[in-house]
Amino acid sequence: MHKLTATTPQQLAANSQPLTAKKLWQLLEEVSDPEVPVLSILDLGIVRDVVVEDEHATITITPTYSGCPAMNAIATDIRLRLLAEGFSNVTIHTQLRPAWTTDWMSAAGRQKLEVYGIAPPVDGTATGHMLNLFGADTAVRCPLCKSDNTHLVSQFGSTACKALYQCNDCREPFDYFKCHA
Repeated sequence: MHKLTATTPQQLAANSQPLTAKKLWQLLEEVSDPEVPVLSILDLGIVRDVVVEDEHATITITPTYSGCPAMNAIATDIRLRLLAEGFSNVTIHTQLRPAWTTDWMSAAGRQKLEVYGIAPPVDGTATGHMLNLFGADTAVRCPLCKSDNTHLVSQFGSTACKALYQCNDCREPFDYFKCHA
């Protein structure tokens, strides 16, 4: 989360810069996901659009799943980050359709997850994904030792968007960022 400091009208005028979509995208890269702070909201792919008209910005975000408790915190963090740069005329719009999918995550975001110790979604499993209750588990690579010899412990991990796995080789438990289609 970014610290918001008191700003006088004179400081705002001195620091003022034109409000552009490009500048807003740059600032949004600095807004972290509150549940996985190593990821920006751009890494997650939840920012769907940034529109600037005159001195007003509209930012459209999509939750990772319906009812995600982090969305209010994310909207607040967006507002605080933009306010810190002197941009106060901002609307945050939540868009539910199309539903977010892990395919929207950036390659850099997937890499950051693995370095952080969370297995990223298995490539291509979100598009056309069908819930397979009685089939084989998804082969998930251990983010710690890189072994593919892992097993599902629980569909429910530390947050609703993660499952708990364990590596059969290094024996360490780890979160897997579940695929969402």
